[in-house]
Amino acid sequence: MSAPESAARPAAGAAPRSFAALRHPSFRTYFATTALAMMGDNIEHVITYWVIFEKFKSPALGGFAVISHWVPFLLFAVYFGALADRYDCRRIIQYSQVLYIAVSLAWALLIATDTLEMWHAAMLLVVHGLAGVLWGPAAQVLIHDIVGRDRIVSAVRLSATSRQLGVLLGPAVGGGLFLALGPVWALAFNVGFFLPLVFWAPTAPRGERRVEEGAAPRRGGLGEAWATLREVSSNHTIVSMILLAGFSSLLVGTAFQAQMPEFAHDLGHGDAEARYTALLMANAAGAFAGGIVLETRGLLQANPRTAIVLTVIWCVSLAGFAVTDHYPVALALMFTAGFLNLAFVSMAQALVQLEAPGEMRGRLIGLFYVANNGLRAFSGITVGILGGLIGIHWSLAGSSLALLAITIVLLAFAMRTR
Repeated sequence: MSAPESAARPAAGAAPRSFAALRHPSFRTYFATTALAMMGDNIEHVITYWVIFEKFKSPALGGFAVISHWVPFLLFAVYFGALADRYDCRRIIQYSQVLYIAVSLAWALLIATDTLEMWHAAMLLVVHGLAGVLWGPAAQVLIHDIVGRDRIVSAVRLSATSRQLGVLLGPAVGGGLFLALGPVWALAFNVGFFLPLVFWAPTAPRGERRVEEGAAPRRGGLGEAWATLREVSSNHTIVSMILLAGFSSLLVGTAFQAQMPEFAHDLGHGDAEARYTALLMANAAGAFAGGIVLETRGLLQANPRTAIVLTVIWCVSLAGFAVTDHYPVALALMFTAGFLNLAFVSMAQALVQLEAPGEMRGRLIGLFYVANNGLRAFSGITVGILGGLIGIHWSLAGSSLALLAITIVLLAFAMRTR
């Protein structure tokens, strides 16, 4: 039995415990406050994307909104992960939430005074992206500090589930606040969703650090990401899981969501906006259901082979969605794709944390964020731009099948003896 499989598997004769991480009081609070903060993140998106669309009518600014969200992960995730190794990650989480609050209040002020210009919007979108990458690695180090190694697989999966809960509820709550209060007061009200995490974070448990606090962190950028990957190149579990996250984000990522209006239109019959909303909600609902079902049943013990097989099925689901012309089938496949995406991404991330040396855990989590989040900035090329040439149905199907071929190669790589 390989090391990661044995590490993630419970002792002989012991059944996996449902919702193991939630048995820890601090993690329950973390789960709830993270869901609220993620909902606030999505509420801001719902309101501000509509405002900048109405004011500027600029497709380029809409494209910049996507780039500014993911490129900070590509450039700074390893650096901010190194910060989480060297400084109190609870404080780093607080700073990230304060950035979110500042951005929401700045949007509200600019809209209220009718002084919003395109450069304001671009700057606020960049700061919002930086807040996300500052939050991510520190949050993963914190959950390891809270629950320890034995419950980390459950904690990572439930952490992803809490974020999906925020993603699922954010558009509905944001739309309701927008209609009831208007954009200015809705954004001001949105600040309250970040405050619970700000106030709770300093009370969370803090694990020991093997790196001297305050020591100069390493530089960020792609060069540092590559250097970090080389340091752990002998660990096939870490390398294969980071490559799995990277290739899935590079080739597919979430680019199909940006093309969802066209998929909804092509599926025909009924209100296109309702079909579009339902397809997006089906994907988010599938991810949320995946976290709940897998935790309830104690299914899918973490190992590299399982993560890669789940990715293979995800590829097949997306390819099927790309070519189907039946709307109920498309909804079912979107739900399935959301379920599988949460399952394999959370498993891959948990395996990286299980295998990471303590002194570079934050840096490796940052590297995982580079692969899983940062490389999504380029999936618009493989699905979007290519879709403009050959059609989005063929581009999504082709990208999914290309990823399928790569995951089969990764499966052979992951099964080699370290």
